[in-house]
Amino acid sequence: MEKLETIVADFRHYLIVEKGLSENTVENYTRDIRRYTAFLKAQQASTFAQDRFMVLNFLADLKTAGLAANSVIRIVSSLRKFYRFLWENQLIKIDPMQQIDSPKREQHLPQVLSQSEVSRLLATPDTTTPLGLRDRTILEVMYATGLRVSELTHLKLDELHLSLGLIQTIGKGDKERLIPIGDVAIKWIKRYLADVRPTFIRPGQHPNELFLNHYGRPFTRQGIWKNLKQVVRDAGIDKDVTPHTLRHSFATHLLENGADLRVVQELLGHSDISTTQIYTHVSQKHLRQVYDRYHPRA
Repeated sequence: MEKLETIVADFRHYLIVEKGLSENTVENYTRDIRRYTAFLKAQQASTFAQDRFMVLNFLADLKTAGLAANSVIRIVSSLRKFYRFLWENQLIKIDPMQQIDSPKREQHLPQVLSQSEVSRLLATPDTTTPLGLRDRTILEVMYATGLRVSELTHLKLDELHLSLGLIQTIGKGDKERLIPIGDVAIKWIKRYLADVRPTFIRPGQHPNELFLNHYGRPFTRQGIWKNLKQVVRDAGIDKDVTPHTLRHSFATHLLENGADLRVVQELLGHSDISTTQIYTHVSQKHLRQVYDRYHPRA
């Protein structure tokens, strides 16, 4: 049994000295392997298993203990690294992790607002004031386009093609895309450009970004986040709403109203449609609720 602890100590030293991993990462790997070692001891094993069945029993034990799927995935990753270390140092002849697949990650459904909540949120800023009109315009653009907050803050005047009903943006991986924008959002942009944005700009300033703070400087992610939190409170919406919530709501409402998944993928700028498919789960949940509520034999 003592030999097991010695090997774990050698593994820890290997992670620090040879791999140069951070202290936090080393602690995570070591903790996972010590948990596995404790399991082997409970099974009265004196060596690290070279067959996959012992490892599978350990993983099953973790699930029985109620460990989250993402935590199990992390432990599997630790075991892969550990058994690779054992094999490279000729402490085992067979690496059982070669025959074990990683469990799938849990998919957390994104928080979304109902269409009535979105309407309430949009109507909350006081548009008789410059800041209120600007904030209303920001919310209208976010919901109308599904832009990421970083894309919104970097949106330039020359990327607006309002006569064509389009805006241009650079997303992740420097991928450019054109996004349709509706008449309502266009109306608010035009009001903001005519009545508000010029009043924010100080002498000598020549910003090209669409949305500015009252000092005439480009809006930051933190500024968008802070303003949104206040509007959510003022609207009396009891949900944890972030800028990404409006992006999620944009995608979900499109699907609920019959949009094609591939179209939503393009609008969101997802390179892989599997990223977009999570919204189908949200939409199906909505369909189930509608069915249960309105079908006479539900």
